[in-house]
Amino acid sequence: MGYGPLPTELTDALGEQIREVGREYGTTTGRPRRVGWFDACVARYSVALNGIGSIALTKLDVLDGFDPIPICTSYLSTGERHDYPMSNISHLKHSEPIYEELPGWLAPTTGVRRPEDLPKAARRYIDRLAELSGAPIDLVSVGASRDQTIWLDPSRLGPVEPVGQHQEEAGRHRQVPQR
Repeated sequence: MGYGPLPTELTDALGEQIREVGREYGTTTGRPRRVGWFDACVARYSVALNGIGSIALTKLDVLDGFDPIPICTSYLSTGERHDYPMSNISHLKHSEPIYEELPGWLAPTTGVRRPEDLPKAARRYIDRLAELSGAPIDLVSVGASRDQTIWLDPSRLGPVEPVGQHQEEAGRHRQVPQR
């Protein structure tokens, strides 16, 4: 909802369409959220700065039916190309996004539950985002329901504790010593 620079912001009918499909409105205020194409410059910077090990890509289903799908790979500011956001916010505010376009998928993804069932173009999109960001994408959501979450590489999750055992341990850790 913020007011900072968003070089990939879509303020036209396409942005409105994406906002409607993705239900991008403030939960409390109902105000429309700002929407834009994936910004690999910001993602790359965040991965490097914060040591991010993997990415969860949500709302992939919002892009169902779009073709092509742009990805911001760099910015053009004062005649120079930048692969990371500029530290001077006014330069970022006036920069032009440089896009790479990937083919979209014209099939719904909301019913997909396994990575191998995603449309090939969606897989290429996910792989390209991971490549541009510098971190693997381990999780993709294709809807709001829990069962619409797809783990792309379950082997990276490690062992999973039974729910009951985890809840028991969590309860023990919550005990506060008496004074």
